[in-house]
Amino acid sequence: MATSVAEEGQRSLNGIISDTQTKKMTDLPTELLEHILCFPVLKHDDICNVSCCCKRLHDVCHGRGKVWGHQYKLRWPRLQMFYRQNECCDWLREYKTRHRVGIQIRRTVESISRRFFTEVVLGDSFAEIESLGMPEHFCEDELLFILNSDKRKSLTLKYYAKKILYFLRQQNILRSLKTFMEQPADQQSSLEGAVLVDQYCNPLADVTLNSISAQLDEIAEKVKKMLRIKNPSHPSLRIAQGDCSVVQDFELQRQVVCALNSVLYEQLQYKGNEFDYYNPLNSYIHQVLLRRTGIPISLSVLYINLTRKLGVQLEPVNFPNHFLLRWCQKPKGSEDIYDFVYIDAFGKGKQLTAKECEYLIGHQVTADYYSAISTTEVLLRMVGNLLNIGKRGEGNEKSYQLLRDSLDLYLTINPDNVQYLLLQARLYFHLGIWPEKVLDILQHIQALDPSQHGAVGYLVQHTLEHIQHKKHPATPEVKKRSAPEHREVQYSVGLIMKHKRSGYNCVIYGWDPKCTMSQEWITTMRVHQLSNGANQPFYNVLVQDGTCRYAAQENLEPHSAPLEIGHPEVGRYFSEFAGTYYFANDELQTRYPEDVVETLGTVQELYHRLTPGDANPDRASAADQSNHRAAPV
Repeated sequence: MATSVAEEGQRSLNGIISDTQTKKMTDLPTELLEHILCFPVLKHDDICNVSCCCKRLHDVCHGRGKVWGHQYKLRWPRLQMFYRQNECCDWLREYKTRHRVGIQIRRTVESISRRFFTEVVLGDSFAEIESLGMPEHFCEDELLFILNSDKRKSLTLKYYAKKILYFLRQQNILRSLKTFMEQPADQQSSLEGAVLVDQYCNPLADVTLNSISAQLDEIAEKVKKMLRIKNPSHPSLRIAQGDCSVVQDFELQRQVVCALNSVLYEQLQYKGNEFDYYNPLNSYIHQVLLRRTGIPISLSVLYINLTRKLGVQLEPVNFPNHFLLRWCQKPKGSEDIYDFVYIDAFGKGKQLTAKECEYLIGHQVTADYYSAISTTEVLLRMVGNLLNIGKRGEGNEKSYQLLRDSLDLYLTINPDNVQYLLLQARLYFHLGIWPEKVLDILQHIQALDPSQHGAVGYLVQHTLEHIQHKKHPATPEVKKRSAPEHREVQYSVGLIMKHKRSGYNCVIYGWDPKCTMSQEWITTMRVHQLSNGANQPFYNVLVQDGTCRYAAQENLEPHSAPLEIGHPEVGRYFSEFAGTYYFANDELQTRYPEDVVETLGTVQELYHRLTPGDANPDRASAADQSNHRAAPV
């Protein structure tokens, strides 16, 4: 394809030169020269060479001209959204800046694996990206360029590029949230706040306020369509997008609510997620719209914003254990809890009296719990739910990430909450990240509540010790297969394996000549039931389902049909998927220096014995996917 384009360009160029006959190229009109120099076959170095030929061509290739603008757009098409159409810009300067940013970003990303390979959770490793002082959209574009390169190669580079992009986007979203919180309370939208929460917890997802609002507009149009059938003159039909008109008549309001319930719960099949209530996806507004299910507060945010688009004003109610909306039945408003109808968005829009609300939770509550709350309080309740889900987690990176994200959000909205400040300091201390930030948090806690001096003092002492320890990192342990104590180790890092008993697929990223886990773990995992017990090699493996496990040698065998392992941590240990095995990155090779050769030998021996049909890497049996939790070891 590239050759044909080049040949076509050359033929066109030859034709132009032939037509001009005795004319020199420099005698051609500027517009024609620009057209020639914008041929796709010409790259930036070609333009540089052309511009050095003579003053005439140098002037045609000036920085603000069409030629460099074309080169910039050709090289970095994603960046066009940051420029106005036909904007006059120094494209040569922009090109040089973007090129320099790309080099700096790539060097930084490449260095992170070497410096932070042993970190369990990466915390302060990415702050240096912000300190480079480069345009944010250039940094993000280079990171996306890395992530969209060859799927099976540069896995370690992509692993850290993804984490840096995650970090940078979160910092931007936090700044947007702070700006949002500075707005007057009556100008804060619960939908915008919910989108910011969603974006912060899912910074790599394509979630925007415009796209969410557009989906709500589509639902509102469906409601209007139903209203038009029942009442062609209904005032809600005349409300345009963005209009804040309010329908005053209660019968007309009732028609809106009934039509909304019919569309949302019957036509579109939205429902409360009773069977997977504590799934964090239930709290993310884009997932609620995608999956059409959620928890009381997320469905209430959806419901209240839809009624507002249709001219009916509802208010959020911070009811314990079950978030509700209230709908005033008095023309001039009221604070009497019996003058309201309460709407359960989780219960398909069911309308309740104050007394019936108590049946939802099984006990009586004071009138304060029926009061309307602000958007800030709605967000705190929403983030608090995520925080509780994070605390209920299994102690893996995913639950820690959710806990970190929800704490960041909560303390951005309410920065002086001592309970959550202390939880954040303890979490960072436990994960071994941001020790300097831990000290700042502890200092803030001490200023807010001096009675916390005991807990603060303990954490300060151990955080200072951690800082000193980081200044003198331990030398990584090196495991050589040739060592006598490792003679029983049969498999090597990078091999794609199958668990004989549980059937799961995995890749080895580490091994021990004997089981190194605690006696409690050995008992819990029933290691004594294995024929060789704990006195055999054990392997650290990344499993297809996203878990990390510690498997006994007798339970593993090389996979007969190797396949890629879709584990988020693959790039931390491997630089490439080579079709039948993973190639260890430099850091893993340092720790297992003889394993790469061993892996290659095993793969060659294994697949030379198999027929081509047996070694199909795209084939996976049903047994690979079943019962993967039956035998943890």
